Amino acid sequence: MILYVRFRLPSLQEAGGVEAVLPALLGLIEEISPVVQALPPDAALVDVRGAERYFGRDAAQLASLLRVRALAHCGVDCAIGAGPNPMLARMTAREAGPGTTRVVAEGEVAGFLADKPVAALYGTGPATARTLCSYGLDSLGRVAAAPLAVLQRIVGARAGRELWERARGIDRTAVVPNAAVRSVAAERSFTRDELDPVRHRRALLSLAEELGMRMRGESRVCRSLALTVRYADRSTTTRARVLREPTAHSATLTDAAYRIHESLGLQRARVRSLALRAEDLTPAERAARQLTFDPADERSRRIEAVADRARARFGPQAVVPGSLAA
Repeated sequence: MILYVRFRLPSLQEAGGVEAVLPALLGLIEEISPVVQALPPDAALVDVRGAERYFGRDAAQLASLLRVRALAHCGVDCAIGAGPNPMLARMTAREAGPGTTRVVAEGEVAGFLADKPVAALYGTGPATARTLCSYGLDSLGRVAAAPLAVLQRIVGARAGRELWERARGIDRTAVVPNAAVRSVAAERSFTRDELDPVRHRRALLSLAEELGMRMRGESRVCRSLALTVRYADRSTTTRARVLREPTAHSATLTDAAYRIHESLGLQRARVRSLALRAEDLTPAERAARQLTFDPADERSRRIEAVADRARARFGPQAVVPGSLAA
């Protein structure tokens, strides 16, 4: 079984920050199972198949042990999902509240997935979900029952096969211990609780520019973007979106951040800080980019490359968008 552990970590301004707490929590997990993949900022995947045999306990019992140790040593609670593979562990964790564990056994996979909307499938973005729903494939049960050839005609050969397999609970990924960092994040805190959506958008633009510059400097691209909004009462909302293609292009990241922000419908919400995280990072040379005949897009990318060279020589503030210059 695989565990997906999401910790309820303090904010960056509290208790020494995430950087001080997460490594200690990962150390506690490694005492139970050495096969741990960190998923910054607040989660980890754990393969406990060997630990089940070693300790003579099942996944639910190991999850309870991990929770008790995290509370005792670090004062951090967590929600845990357990499933036969990483995808199912992630999906079950969404249904696990703080201090609880949600387990889906091998024989329960079909029933667990059948009635879920296609948008609930890990790795399926809003555009793909809308396309499938337009063909009447609005649940994972219907997607799993559809012929593979039909799905491949709708969303493409490779994506169609991945979708068909995942709807049946098949996930070919593995927990990779000590994996390279798979995400990069940036945060902007306001000097006072901010209600102005224009200032929110300026902060999002600044965040997207920073993430894009950092990823391009490391020759990496991201597959998804997550926005975390922290409010005046210290509660948070996190919303993620899968990108149409892997990218480190600041304009694309900014547009995605704006759309996520608009989908939250904040209106008059008092926002204390915004954090943007680029997730599922991969080397840029391994990512395919859809060719475009839009001269504006190509011009934007050439300007971005020139700006990156200027920043590398004169500092990160050498070139900034006009709306951030004031």
